[in-house]
Amino acid sequence: MAEIGVIGGSGFYSFLEDARTVEVVTPFGAPSEAPVVGEVNGREVAFIPRHGADHRLPPHLVNYRANLWALRSLGVRQVLGPCAVGSLRPELVPGTIVVPDQFVDRTWGREHTLYDGPPRPVVHTSPADPYCAVGRRTVIAVGNGEVIADGTMVVINGPRFSTRAESQWHAAQGWSVVGMTGVPEATIARELALCYTSIAVVTDHDAGITSGDGVTQAEVFKVFGHSIERLKSLLADVIGQLPKPDADCTCRHSLDGTAAADLW
Repeated sequence: MAEIGVIGGSGFYSFLEDARTVEVVTPFGAPSEAPVVGEVNGREVAFIPRHGADHRLPPHLVNYRANLWALRSLGVRQVLGPCAVGSLRPELVPGTIVVPDQFVDRTWGREHTLYDGPPRPVVHTSPADPYCAVGRRTVIAVGNGEVIADGTMVVINGPRFSTRAESQWHAAQGWSVVGMTGVPEATIARELALCYTSIAVVTDHDAGITSGDGVTQAEVFKVFGHSIERLKSLLADVIGQLPKPDADCTCRHSLDGTAAADLW
């Protein structure tokens, strides 16, 4: 029913016009919302708001497994994951869009795998390069110099923001941005042999990076709201240009040699 999936982040609760709702049952419970399916630039797209349509789900309670399973069951093979992030570098000002190529996982207590024991097999996948190379190239090309083409996103558990000491520590490691939802979303996508591309919108300078008060939820939502139309335009152009996944994409081979190789 759809070939491309979009998972909307904080403040991004709708995307498609004339969309139809598709109820999906997954082995992991209900997704954040029932997916809606519609057309963007000639492509069938399924959309789920990550935190729910009313932002009722904090980052650590998002059902990442159900969201991605639901998208794949609709035929999705490529997923775009826009999200709000804090900047760990002074030059990455609010409104900047970053296309990360790496993440650092500092979350805990989340369901991190689909393959958590009988009746499902144990599966070990590699997130050495956690994002789809084809998807990243497409976003960078469409961005035409208006996006940052790489960077490391450190993912914290939330829902609280960082202390100044934590923020300074993250920056000292050379990481670029900090978010709360990038993991396990990217790794579960890998377990489903999905192409996954993160598109991170900077909403603030994280605590300790600049002088002044720490970040607030109101500030994050305000800046993301100012960026939402530009983000939607970028996503629409990316969807129009995104090539269909083929057998040569490494994401499609993430389960090769595992007990789940024949499941998908």
